[in-house]
Amino acid sequence: MANVFCIGNGTSRKGFDLETLKPFGKTYACNAIYKDFIPDVLITVDQGIMHEVYHSGYAQRHEMWCRGWTKVPAGTYKLMLNSGLPQEEVDKLLEDDILQTNERGNAEYFVMHGSNLQGMATIIKQNKKRDKEWVNKSKVYVSWINTPEYSNSLDDIMEEKPGIMKDLGWSAGPTSGYVACKQNRPEKAFLIGHDLYSDTAKVNNLYAGRKHYVTKEHGPTPCENWIRQWKALFEAFPDTTFYKVNSVVYGKDRHKEPTNKTDLPIEEWKDIKNLLYIDYPEMVAIFDK
Repeated sequence: MANVFCIGNGTSRKGFDLETLKPFGKTYACNAIYKDFIPDVLITVDQGIMHEVYHSGYAQRHEMWCRGWTKVPAGTYKLMLNSGLPQEEVDKLLEDDILQTNERGNAEYFVMHGSNLQGMATIIKQNKKRDKEWVNKSKVYVSWINTPEYSNSLDDIMEEKPGIMKDLGWSAGPTSGYVACKQNRPEKAFLIGHDLYSDTAKVNNLYAGRKHYVTKEHGPTPCENWIRQWKALFEAFPDTTFYKVNSVVYGKDRHKEPTNKTDLPIEEWKDIKNLLYIDYPEMVAIFDK
């Protein structure tokens, strides 16, 4: 595969028609984008959004990769859920809508993440009350694996060292880049909507305010980990040319003075040889040739 497109959810991609990319390469995207656009491969790494996507039926039709997505035999379900608690206590805890699950159907396997019921019961006994805010944050997520389906665990594709499989624990954006490069060994990889910074005092994410996301008023997400992880990816795939697609590219005739932090070159990447900065018209022009 000559080209891959790694699509983030920064506001710089707002208004760009992502469907126009599909004839020119495989698309890899993250999290809640599945509601608006179906990429070739979806990456999710946080528990709430992973199970939300699976419960939607997405993985019955499309490929997705998830963190710690271990499929466990159905016969162990009650043992894992109850955590040694009497059924009466379990039923009482679950009254608070703590269990988030899909329909079991004829599923022979499931995936479970989230809070431990025994630990939750201990905290409630110690505090002598059921704190509403705490209960709202404490969830047990269960996805029954209904076949056919195309969900995978990142433990099966990421490598700590050559031949040693291990999820590296990266954020969704850089992880999408890793999966794209590992699957395709592309000549070119385009980073779209991976703004890293925010140009305002608020979070830069098109899905802010939605379920499993921070509020729109939340401050910017620190970007140091994203910068470090993308750099590690660039270095791990030296034969791929990476293009960070910005709204504008400074240093060219039409953009001499920087105004937006999201469009500036990343200082920590200044020595990366296989990285270029382009804007959206330049990316489109590459494929119009």
